[in-house]
Amino acid sequence: MGDRSRAQYLSSQGIRDRRVLEGIARLSREDFVSEDAREEAAADTPLAIGHGQTISQPFVVALMTEALGIKGHERVLEIGTGSGYQTALLSLLCREVYTVEIVPELARSARARLRRLGFDNIYFRRGDGTEGWPEQAPFDAILVTAAPNEVPSALLGQLRRGGRMVIPVGPTGGTQELLLIRRARKPGVLPEMESLLPVRFVPMTGGAFRVVS
Repeated sequence: MGDRSRAQYLSSQGIRDRRVLEGIARLSREDFVSEDAREEAAADTPLAIGHGQTISQPFVVALMTEALGIKGHERVLEIGTGSGYQTALLSLLCREVYTVEIVPELARSARARLRRLGFDNIYFRRGDGTEGWPEQAPFDAILVTAAPNEVPSALLGQLRRGGRMVIPVGPTGGTQELLLIRRARKPGVLPEMESLLPVRFVPMTGGAFRVVS
C-alpha cells in the first residue's frame, strides 16, 4: 500500500482529520522499519522494531493523532519514540514535538533517522516516560505509545489546562483501553476521560533520564 493509498484506506476506515490524512500520505512507513520488514510495512498491522517494542498499525497511529485535535501551533509531548513514525507524523502537524524514549538503542536510531529525513522541530530525550519532560511543560497535548497500569500523575500534571492526552492504559497481556483525557480549563474540575477502543500496547517501563548524546 503506497502512502497516498494508505491515507485513502484510513479515510475509508473512519479517519476524518484532513491534516492527519495528508501527513500520513507524506510519510513512507517503510523508512521507519528494518530492511527485512519493508515488504510488511504496507500492511495495516503493528510490526516488531526490536528490543521488545513495536511500531503501531497506521490506523491506530492516525486515530491517536486525530484524537489530539492538533491545529498546528501546539507543543506536543510524545512518550515512546520507538522507530519515530508517530513522532514524524506529529512533527508535520504541530509546532514542536518533545519525545522521550527509554530504550537507548531506539532513542539513538530514531534521532538519527528523523534528522536524516529532515525533521527539525523534534527534541529528544532518553529516560523514564512516566516522568514526562517537566522542564518543558506544560504541553498542549500528550501522546503515549506504551501502556501503564494507570495514568501517570506526572504526565497529567504536565498537560496544559484544556489540553488533551491520548494514552493506552491497562495490564500487559490483559484488557487495555485507549483513553482520550481532556484536562479541565478550570482548577478543581476533574479531567474528562473517554474510551476510544480496546488496544494492546507494549508495557510502559521506568528508568533514569539521560539526554541522548
